[in-house]
Amino acid sequence: MSTLIIDGAYIATVSGAEYVNGHIVATDGRITQVGSGAAPDVPGARRIDGRGCIATPGLVNTHNHLYQWATQGLFADGTLFEWLTGSYEIWHRLDAEVVSQTTTAAMSWLALSGCTTASDHHYIFPSGRGDIAAAEVEAARRVGIRLDLARGSMDRGRSAGGLPPDSVVETLDGALAATEAAIDAHHDPAFDAMTRVTVAPCSPFSVSRDLMTGAAELARAKGVRMHTHLAETLDEEEKCLAEFGCTPVEYAEKLGWLGSDVWFAHAVHLSEDAIARIAATGTGVAHCPTSNARLGAGICRTTELLEAGAPVGLGVDGPASSELTPLSGEMHQALLMARARKGPQAFSSRQALHMATLGGARCLGRDAELGSLEPGKLADIALWRVDGFGYDVIDDPVVALTFGPTPPLERLLVGGETVAERGELRTVSAGEAARAGRAAHRTLLQEVSR
Repeated sequence: MSTLIIDGAYIATVSGAEYVNGHIVATDGRITQVGSGAAPDVPGARRIDGRGCIATPGLVNTHNHLYQWATQGLFADGTLFEWLTGSYEIWHRLDAEVVSQTTTAAMSWLALSGCTTASDHHYIFPSGRGDIAAAEVEAARRVGIRLDLARGSMDRGRSAGGLPPDSVVETLDGALAATEAAIDAHHDPAFDAMTRVTVAPCSPFSVSRDLMTGAAELARAKGVRMHTHLAETLDEEEKCLAEFGCTPVEYAEKLGWLGSDVWFAHAVHLSEDAIARIAATGTGVAHCPTSNARLGAGICRTTELLEAGAPVGLGVDGPASSELTPLSGEMHQALLMARARKGPQAFSSRQALHMATLGGARCLGRDAELGSLEPGKLADIALWRVDGFGYDVIDDPVVALTFGPTPPLERLLVGGETVAERGELRTVSAGEAARAGRAAHRTLLQEVSR
């Protein structure tokens, strides 16, 4: 057996208890003890000095588009639909090599912001460009954090009234078959899985009714979860009302897309009734505050969703709509957004941490395994240094973590194994990750300029 001990840290378990001077013991990748005071003496154990640090669960990213690492900074002043229309002219050139490069860069960036599990919503699969899903899974394994591959799809191109060019969409049967193949090849239902697969058609304005219903049937037959964009902008609501005669949430419900096995990205524009239906069905929401602000989409009603009992997690969204956003920084953004709407008592530092950890794990259906520091859960742990300049005058370490700039990441552990230490990756190097991202950017932008 392999035993790991973290000693002397402030422990924020997220499940309720906090220990000012505590310890964590993990054996073979799972937490066995959490408590106050000195850790027990275990011969041969690896020991990490946690003094001056706060230990939290590894952060859980509930919505991302890793491939967008290569197209950051473009269409900076466009609305969501304008930004998408311009971006699709570049994204349809994606291939397996570019996706491997962008996954390496974006997952490395996430790891350095304390993320141990990330859901990537990838929905662009141009024909004849290699095995994109396999390339992404392999790159994520090299970086060393857990991947929820939300295998997306689109079958509604511009000729059918959708947003994406026809060159980037799949056929209905092709999308369902490829999604099923990805589940069969990569989904691991094991407790400590490094890769899970989710069925994730892109959005109501790029996916047909038949693909939405077929995807739901496939997901439930395979016992996997479901994810899509919903209610991100007022444009989307107007389009749904005009085309389908109902709001996005009403449309989703008609198609079987509400339930405890579903979570939506964004969900910014929700009525009281929509919030009640989401909460009553156990449907989750990925809150992406920076991206929503960057695109001018609005502010998600997170406080109302939480009060109603809906699962809410955090997502950084795509790097092209939230440039260089660290997942840890989204705790700060979520805090500010909620308070800007409803005052200083609307949302606390501990609610922000919960949303970034256990709330996110609940959205991904992994709250029995991830999201809190408790015996029996996986040893996915972030240690943050809160004894340095500036942080050392904030007495509450959770406030230090969420109210200002993110403290330095001292150590990131996935299943008890070190992925990052003192701000440096210990799997792929930061230099390698940066080179991969630059190569992907050059490839896509050079193609556009030809």
